[in-house]
Amino acid sequence: QVQLVESGGGLVQAGGSLRLSCAASGQGFSSLTMGWFRQVGEKERVLVAAISWGGSNTYYEDSLKGRATISRDNAKNTVDLQMNSLKPDDTAVYYCAAAIGNDIPKPNYWGQGTQVTVSS
Repeated sequence: QVQLVESGGGLVQAGGSLRLSCAASGQGFSSLTMGWFRQVGEKERVLVAAISWGGSNTYYEDSLKGRATISRDNAKNTVDLQMNSLKPDDTAVYYCAAAIGNDIPKPNYWGQGTQVTVSS
C-alpha cells in the first residue's frame, strides 16, 4: 500500500510560480510511475505530467509544456511539479498519483489533492 500526500498548493497571481510536492509512504516508490493530474469542478481528472520510475522519461500535457517540470527523488520518496508562468486556466485541484508499472493514466494510488488558484 502506498499513501500520497500533496503540499504546495495555494493562491498565486497570473505569471507566478508554484511548486507542488508529493510525499509517498510505503515500499516500492522507486518502482512506481508517478504523475500529476488536475481536476476542475466535476470535470474529468486530466493527466498533466508524469515521470518514469528512474526519472529518465517524462510527459507533459500540451498546456503545461514549457511551463512545468516534474522531478522525483527516489531517496526521499518525493515527486515535485514546478509550474511557472501560471495562468488562470491552471486553476484546479492537483492530485498526485502513482502507478504500478507504466499505466499512469490509470493509477493505483491517489493523493487527497491540493488546490491551486491562479488569479488574473
